[in-house]
Amino acid sequence: MELVPGLSLDPGLHAWAIWILPFVAALILPAVGKASKRATGWVAIAFALASALCAASLLPGALEAQEVHDQVNWISSIGIKAGVLADPLAVIMANVVGWIAFLIIVYSTGYMKGDKDIVRFWFWMMFFIGSMQIIVLSDNLLMMFFGWEGVGLASYALIGFWYRDKAKDHVGVQGKKVLGLMDYYSPTHAGMKAFIMTKVGDIMMLSGMFLIFAFAGTFGFRELMHDTAWATSMQAQGLLVPAAVLLFGGAIGKSAQFPLNEWLLEAMTGPTAVSALIHAATMVKAGVFLVARIGPLFFALAAAGFALDQFFMVIAWVGAITAILLATQGMVNPEIKKVLAYSTGSQIGYMMLALGVAGLSKQFVDGYTAGFFHLISHAMFKASLFMAAGSLLHVVGSRFMTDMGGLRKHMKKTYAFMWAAGLGLMGAPFITTGFWSKDAIFAAVYESGSEWALPLFAIAVLTAVITAFYTTRMIGMVFFGDKSKHIEHMEKEGHHVHEAPLSMWVPYGILAALTIGIGVIGLTAEHGIHELFTEYLAHTFHIESAHVEAESGIGIPFLEGINPIALGASLAAFAIGAGLGYVFYIGRFVDPVKFVNSNIFFYSLHKVILNRWYLNAIIYWCFVVAPLWLARGVWRYFEKTAIDAGMNMGVERAVGWSAKVVQKTQTGVAQSYLYVFGAGILFVVLFLFI
Repeated sequence: MELVPGLSLDPGLHAWAIWILPFVAALILPAVGKASKRATGWVAIAFALASALCAASLLPGALEAQEVHDQVNWISSIGIKAGVLADPLAVIMANVVGWIAFLIIVYSTGYMKGDKDIVRFWFWMMFFIGSMQIIVLSDNLLMMFFGWEGVGLASYALIGFWYRDKAKDHVGVQGKKVLGLMDYYSPTHAGMKAFIMTKVGDIMMLSGMFLIFAFAGTFGFRELMHDTAWATSMQAQGLLVPAAVLLFGGAIGKSAQFPLNEWLLEAMTGPTAVSALIHAATMVKAGVFLVARIGPLFFALAAAGFALDQFFMVIAWVGAITAILLATQGMVNPEIKKVLAYSTGSQIGYMMLALGVAGLSKQFVDGYTAGFFHLISHAMFKASLFMAAGSLLHVVGSRFMTDMGGLRKHMKKTYAFMWAAGLGLMGAPFITTGFWSKDAIFAAVYESGSEWALPLFAIAVLTAVITAFYTTRMIGMVFFGDKSKHIEHMEKEGHHVHEAPLSMWVPYGILAALTIGIGVIGLTAEHGIHELFTEYLAHTFHIESAHVEAESGIGIPFLEGINPIALGASLAAFAIGAGLGYVFYIGRFVDPVKFVNSNIFFYSLHKVILNRWYLNAIIYWCFVVAPLWLARGVWRYFEKTAIDAGMNMGVERAVGWSAKVVQKTQTGVAQSYLYVFGAGILFVVLFLFI
């Protein structure tokens, strides 16, 4: 274990404390809640801050490519240890999780004020944070899986937090049906849906883990890298790629990638603070982190001659399909939190695309850096957007953007911060982190040299156009135009629109400011992360950078090294998407409803997209309705008719008849019993002499 200079304590203790402190908070919060519910918020804030500070204390060493690796005995009988691995990847991620979670906890003190189940809320939030930090800091797959299941359990509890299933807590339009099935979900239904759908991926991940363990005898990340004999044996039996893909299946489930993406949209039944935590710093980012953790290992194996291109191709295409699929749905949905949920799945698709393309490229570090930089960028602006959306819901009392409108005059701070964070999501040129991270992804895809580079690049650019459009649409519908009838009705009843309280707008204001502030120096930040990961990958996985210097060819000094095709695509995507959004929803030069209804093609396309491409309904028909129908048929026509009736008519009557026969032999007369006994002996004797 290397010690990080400048720390007063063993950095290994700091690394352990990052994930232990939130669990300690979760344990003591119920006791604190019995004394004072109000004090529970302060306890949650204090422990979240302490965890974040422990993560920050490891940053100086991580930025110098140092590593903290500390282990304790766990399952001694098979030589398995539990440990923390605080390398540059984990430390940066732990800080992203820790600090954004801290801000969300602060925000929650205002958003959840007065909720009678506040102690349960704090318990599960801290449990959530601790579980995510286990995923980040674990040095082996088995320990990571414990955190993996922890975030799954916490998400189930928090998505279904308002388990009384009141109409205001549902998602979807009441009464709406798709393919004959209700497309309107309660919190309890949504929580169960998230739990079950992610378990499909969890089982895949568990299968991949134990398949590798069967050959390697270890779950440890460093041990798997140091001795690759297991990979040789697995490839010889054709199991290496399947095991890798099975591990990625866990990421598909947790990060809501196609085809296991549908749970993420119903997850909006939980409190908005939960949505911000799930979408920005925990849960859905767990899958991206898993790929970032195992990706270099499998790329190093590929560089050593192992055939793993199919594994990285699966990652890239799953990411690309998810990005475009969910982005289109964000264009038409009327619920603000669902638009942001679609956006999250789409942007995570970008991250997966970058990490997949990294494995298909000779310059692994480019795609790897781009994907992880976009993770950091997205965590900031998406947490800000979700918390701002929560303020809107808090004030307006409706999840539908059609019930908003004209709010920029009444919620000036929220309006400004949503623009700043929204510009990050849109990839506004040169001033937002989102622009630089998306541009890096475009460049990594375009320069990868893969046979699929051009179609993947085209999908990425089209997704960026759609992203800029639906973000502008969201801001236009919420803040521009006239007040909705819903708001006018509220004001008549004496409920006036006002700005969110200080405890709520400050956290998302900080993140919105960082989106712009870091965006101004975004190219420098991206280069810094690139250099750090170049050194990290070379030292840990012996992945050397190709040192290819790209020329911008556009004569602007501060853009030297930027791929001109990627840069042009980024600028064009923002301009086209934001321009169309302005025309329809801010300037309102064209009525979107009339535009959609003016053409059968646009009307049909709008309907298909609004119905979620029918993917959700098809999943329900195939995996819920059909199995239930089959089970009921088996019960009715086999169990009830064949088995139950057969037992009643056949076996039951035969047993009854036999019982009557036996009953008649029980006369109670001793002479009869002696006669039968003697006859039996005579029969046996005769049988022996024959």
